[in-house]
Amino acid sequence: MFARLRKLILELDLVPGERVSERDLQALVGASRTPIREALLRLEREGLVVREHRGYRVAPISERELASVYEWREIVESQAVRLACARALPEQLDAIQATIDRGLHDAAPETWFRIGSDVHVMLAGLSGNPFLIRAVEDIMLRIDRARWLLASTPEGRDTAHREHSRIVTLIRAGDAEAAVQAIAAHVRSGRDAVLAAFETEIRKSRLRGSVLGGARERLVT
Repeated sequence: MFARLRKLILELDLVPGERVSERDLQALVGASRTPIREALLRLEREGLVVREHRGYRVAPISERELASVYEWREIVESQAVRLACARALPEQLDAIQATIDRGLHDAAPETWFRIGSDVHVMLAGLSGNPFLIRAVEDIMLRIDRARWLLASTPEGRDTAHREHSRIVTLIRAGDAEAAVQAIAAHVRSGRDAVLAAFETEIRKSRLRGSVLGGARERLVT
């Protein structure tokens, strides 16, 4: 149930700012109240829904928050990659490259979405620093919905494969400065693509009623 509701939110079938109740979700997904309540609690911990007096609301997507998270992401991942250049083992790098290449054989958006998250957490893992790992895990959760907007585009998938592979190659070579530049450029290009895709979604009818028409400040800022 959690995975199903999470997918509805990530794919914007439940739009930012939309009110949801246990009863509404029972009718939507045909499940009993107990698993729905448990799923909502997990979604609240992930920051995908927020509790209100008489139910829940799908958490807003904030452009300002996204920009701030990406700024933080660049700092955290750059440091993780710098440490990785000194600490990574060949077999760890092989495992990451295998994860990256898995997407070449499965073009499903869900696969690419998960690969993107896994690769960045695995890269952080190469640092050997549990605080950096947890920071990257938190960052990926916070940008999940925005990243989903790019998961279904072939261009985005091709770019991600190429850039991820280059980062792994530079870490394997121990070239810390080049690796840091590569991850920073990757994060910035991802930020720009996500914000552009988000603006496109705002203009589409499925978000227009929730984000435009006077509600934009409430939901997006």
